[in-house]
Amino acid sequence: MTAKAIPAKARAVIIGGGVSGCSVAYHLAKLGWTDIVLLERKQLTSGTTWHAAGLIGQLRGSQNMTRLAKYSADLYVKLEAETEVGTGMRQVGSITVALTEERKHEIYRQASLARAFDVDVREISPNEVKQMYPHLNVSDVVGAVHLPLDGQCDPANIAMALAKGARQRGATIIENVKVTKVHTRNGRVSGVSWAQGEDQGTIETDIVVNCAGM
Repeated sequence: MTAKAIPAKARAVIIGGGVSGCSVAYHLAKLGWTDIVLLERKQLTSGTTWHAAGLIGQLRGSQNMTRLAKYSADLYVKLEAETEVGTGMRQVGSITVALTEERKHEIYRQASLARAFDVDVREISPNEVKQMYPHLNVSDVVGAVHLPLDGQCDPANIAMALAKGARQRGATIIENVKVTKVHTRNGRVSGVSWAQGEDQGTIETDIVVNCAGM
């Protein structure tokens, strides 16, 4: 995309084309926000997302994180059919083990919390752990929980699928454009400056979402 194609105004500008930025673009577009621009300084997923393990676990310590984890797991299953981009999502399940009574109470508490949000989870004994994963030494395991719908995905392809879904709904995603400055006016965001090679410009916007990685 040439510099001339970069819009001068947008409802929102998203900085960063990893899985977080692509997810923000996807969900804003899904809400009907078509006048949004995502700027990525290199290529999509070329930063932190590329190094991620892609583990999808739903056992979390708070209500909000549990709801978010379940939503993400459900979304990644549907995303491939929606966008025709392979996400590599495999729901192979997960086992979390406890080696102390204190840890057992903690993971059982998390399991109860997850169950309240319709996460498929159950407490299992050390013998059941051994049956599911014979290679594990369970001599010091005092308890465990099993989540059959946890799994693993390809983080880069998840981001690509989210990006395609955002584009399909009208979002603009531009690679090789670096955001060089966020402008403010009267204490509020008013726009961003960008650079693409020797070209430079500004996008006026009231909303900037910083999804830049490390």
